[in-house]
Amino acid sequence: MTWTANNIPAQAGRRVIITGANSGIGFHAALELARNGAEVILPARSETKAEDAVRRIRAEVPQAKLVPALLDLASLSSVRRFAAMIAERFPGPSIDVLINNAGVMAVPMREVTEDGFERQFATNFLGPFALTALLFPHLKPTAGTRIVTLASIIVHQGKIDFDNLQGERKYVPLGGAYAQSKLADLIFALEFHRRLSRVGSPIASIAAHPGIAVTNLQVHLSGLYKLLGRILAPVIAQSAQQGSLPELFAATSPDAVPGGYYGPNGVRECRGFPAPGRIPAAAVDETLARTLWQTAERLTGIPFDVTTRE
Repeated sequence: MTWTANNIPAQAGRRVIITGANSGIGFHAALELARNGAEVILPARSETKAEDAVRRIRAEVPQAKLVPALLDLASLSSVRRFAAMIAERFPGPSIDVLINNAGVMAVPMREVTEDGFERQFATNFLGPFALTALLFPHLKPTAGTRIVTLASIIVHQGKIDFDNLQGERKYVPLGGAYAQSKLADLIFALEFHRRLSRVGSPIASIAAHPGIAVTNLQVHLSGLYKLLGRILAPVIAQSAQQGSLPELFAATSPDAVPGGYYGPNGVRECRGFPAPGRIPAAAVDETLARTLWQTAERLTGIPFDVTTRE
């Protein structure tokens, strides 16, 4: 069966947090979730961006239940403030779905965040790891609760280099830092699933990727990459709306398998409709996963033990 947004089950009564919902595939995912009745919390890096996303969604879904919020995943203090806001406004286990969608790609020159981390690794991996850890106590411990983490088609080029984790020795914007950060996301999602399974948790961790979707993530591409993008986009790429389908499938479909990984079903998973994606060997290396998890805990200063919910 070809799965589209028309196959999304009714979401009334469900509360969803989706990062990066003010643009690109995140916006289209938020729109479809709201269209199907979910209450959607839309954090963005500024109030203006969050409110603009709310306005655009309500232009199509006037009765949409939307909560704008502030969140900069590159800042651990911002992550903590957002998590504290959720705890205060929606106390107890109150979240049905967390979609770690936001990210940055191919930042041309190495940038360091306020916490001292390389920006892509911080925004794409450390921030989502910290956010998931802090929100974990607020996820409903029931079947149907899901954490969806966005990886990328570039994971097959990625390598977790603990000797150059922050690009200190060598910084390669796309095939290096970005690929590493998205491979880390996939490793995290699969390791999270294993840890949840070991304790018998009904919560599902699922990964997805959008294939090659035309979004504002490509803003930093330059030179040959930019030229190739313009030439090949009509052939290999798809719209942000189409690119949102794998994460929507992972977040809502009863056929999405805990511990699964979903992307487009076309040639090389560049475009198409949701289907199981190819997983690189590094992503299922459990020793690597444990080391990465421990490293993330150490760098963020946030312990993440799935056996506790405090």
